[in-house]
Amino acid sequence: MNAEIIAVGSELLLGQIANTNAQFISKHLADLGVNVYYHTVVGDNAARLMEAIKIAESRAQLLIFSGGLGPTKDDLTKETIANHLGKELVFDKAALQSIEDYFFKTKRTMTENNKKQALVLEGCDVLPNDHGMAPGMFLKKDDQFYMLLPGPPKEIQPMFVKYGFPAIQEQMTSKDVIISRVLRFFGIGESLLETKIEDLIDAQTNPTIAPLAGDGEVTLRITCKHDSVAEADKLIAKTEEEIFSRVGEFFYGYDDTTLMNELAHVLLKKNLTLAAAESLTGGLFQQEVTSIPGAGNIFQGGVVCYTNEVKHQILHVKEATIQEHGVVSEPCAKELAENIARLLNADIGISFTGVAGPDELEGNPVGTVFIGIAKKGEPTKVEALALSGTRAGNRSRSVKYGQYFLLKMLKG
Repeated sequence: MNAEIIAVGSELLLGQIANTNAQFISKHLADLGVNVYYHTVVGDNAARLMEAIKIAESRAQLLIFSGGLGPTKDDLTKETIANHLGKELVFDKAALQSIEDYFFKTKRTMTENNKKQALVLEGCDVLPNDHGMAPGMFLKKDDQFYMLLPGPPKEIQPMFVKYGFPAIQEQMTSKDVIISRVLRFFGIGESLLETKIEDLIDAQTNPTIAPLAGDGEVTLRITCKHDSVAEADKLIAKTEEEIFSRVGEFFYGYDDTTLMNELAHVLLKKNLTLAAAESLTGGLFQQEVTSIPGAGNIFQGGVVCYTNEVKHQILHVKEATIQEHGVVSEPCAKELAENIARLLNADIGISFTGVAGPDELEGNPVGTVFIGIAKKGEPTKVEALALSGTRAGNRSRSVKYGQYFLLKMLKG
C-alpha cells in the first residue's frame, strides 16, 4: 500500500508551526510496511485542497489528512472531501455528546459552531477523540482509503496510535515491515563520507542507504523492507558492517542519540567527572552537559572566561603565556584545561579558546579554535581547528568537536 499525507492549514505554509504530524504518521506507517512517497501541505482553501486530493488519488491508495476538522469557517477538510466523494455529512451522536460533556464540565458556553465538529462523513468508521473534540474518520470508496485526523499533536497522535493504526492494519494484505536504523558520524563531511561508500550506495536495493547532513554532522539511514523483522535486522547489520569497514572511525552512535548523550554515558560508566573552561563558546558546552538528566553525577562545574583578566586572575593562566603566545593558542588552551580540572577537583578538564568572529583576534583568522583536554594521569591534549562559517556556527561546532574529541579519547 502507498500512502500520501496531506496536512491542511495555512499556518503551516506561513511557517508559524512545523508539520510534525506528517513525521509522526510516517514513522508509524513504516512499521506497517506502508510506503509514504509524498507529504503535501495545502492552505485553508477548498479549491486548492480539492486539487491536492485529486493528485494524491492518482499516486496513492491511502490518503491521510491532518487538520481542518475544527469549528471555524476555515476548517474545511471534511466538507471538501464530502463534496469530492459525493457523501453527506451527518452528526455522530457519541461525538456530539462528548463535545457537550466537555463544555458542561469546563462550565463554558457551547456556541452553535462547535456542533460542526461532530459532523462526520456518511458511512465512515468514526475514530474517537479521547483528548479533544473533533473525531477522526476512516472511509473506503472503491479502491481508495481516506483517513481524516485532527490537527493538534496532542489529539492526533494518541488517536492515530489507538484507532488509526489498527484500522489501516486491518486493510493490509502484505505483512511486510519497513525498518530503519540511523548511523551517526562526526568529523567527516557528507561529500567525503559518500565518496567512501559510493559503491554501496550505487548498488543498493534492499536495504537502501540515505546520507543526510545537518548541524555539523552526517547521518546514514539504512532502511530495509521484509516480511520478517529478524531477517530485516540481519540485512541491515550486514550493510552496517560494510559501512563501518570504510568510515567506522567517525561513527559515534545510533538513531536519535547525540554526542553529548554518548559522552555523558561514557563518563558515567567510567565514574569520571568533568569541568569546563569556556572562552569563545561562552558557556554553550556547559549548557549542553547540564541539559542531560543526572548531569550532577559527571559535571563539577565550569567558568566562562571571556576576558584575559578572568583567564589570568580566576583560572591562573600565566601572564607570560598570554604575553608570549596570546589567549588564542595551544599553551593557553592547555593551561585552561589543566587549571579548571584542578580548581574544581574534576577528573577531566576541557577548555575552548579561539576566534568565533566576525573579526580576527591576535592576528588569528576567524575560525581558529584550540580545545584542551586534561585528564588525570595522562598528558594534556590540545586539538587545533580551522573552522569556517558564521559566528554562531563556529561556536556550536567548537562545542561538538570538544564532545567528539573527548568521546574518542575516553573510548580509546
